[in-house]
Amino acid sequence: QVQVMESGGGSVQAGESLTLSCGVSGSISMISAAAWYRQPPGQQRDLVATISRNGRTTYANPVKGRFSVTSDNAKNTVYLQMNSLKPDDTAVYYCTAGNFNGTTYYPYSAWGQGTQVTVSP
Repeated sequence: QVQVMESGGGSVQAGESLTLSCGVSGSISMISAAAWYRQPPGQQRDLVATISRNGRTTYANPVKGRFSVTSDNAKNTVYLQMNSLKPDDTAVYYCTAGNFNGTTYYPYSAWGQGTQVTVSP
């Protein structure tokens, strides 16, 4: 079993920054990557960014150039630095730990409770 716990959400104004953290625990050997998802109000949950254990990252088009995903493997923690935030970034943000099969990411961990990010105009 692998568990995750997100933190760092909050309310900010457009243009400001936030950093989210995700602590990963449990059977770490079963995973080789992590990802951030977000779910805006009334919408589906979408993949935002991924990071592999070797440091390779991918980003969804809406956040490219503004968000940065990093990890501290010694601390089993993944971060999402969000800059130039927009009202459209308002969502509950979730992290997962998982693996890639080719270029497709598959969550392995249970879903955390998420952390709310609210961006006002």
